[in-house]
Amino acid sequence: MQGLRLYKSEKLCSRTAVNQLFEHGKSVMAFPLRAVYRLHESGPSPSQFLITIPKKKIRHAVGRVLLRRRIREAYRLNRRSLLYPTLEQAGISADIAIIYLDKQPADYTTIEARVRLLLDRIAQAAIEGKG
Repeated sequence: MQGLRLYKSEKLCSRTAVNQLFEHGKSVMAFPLRAVYRLHESGPSPSQFLITIPKKKIRHAVGRVLLRRRIREAYRLNRRSLLYPTLEQAGISADIAIIYLDKQPADYTTIEARVRLLLDRIAQAAIEGKG
């Protein structure tokens, strides 16, 4: 895999994997985002992710789609520099669910800063878990 493109193998689609993620995963907060992650043996991609914006928080579909695009873009641009080197060095893979918590849509700069913080914390957990 080359470039910054998001590939199908990086999407978390498996119902079993999602259930295991929420049952056995650990949580990290960076308001307005929360990440639930699970580190496991190497998989098809260094990390697989999903994004959740609850309908209860953001009522209109347009707002949910906007936030999903912002979060996906921030993840796409920062995963290769912040998360992948650590996971590949440790020889493990990560499943990540990013959940939006606020009732108001945040701007892109805020979301990108929080996504960077979350990815950094997950990378630190991968180092500590392997070491």
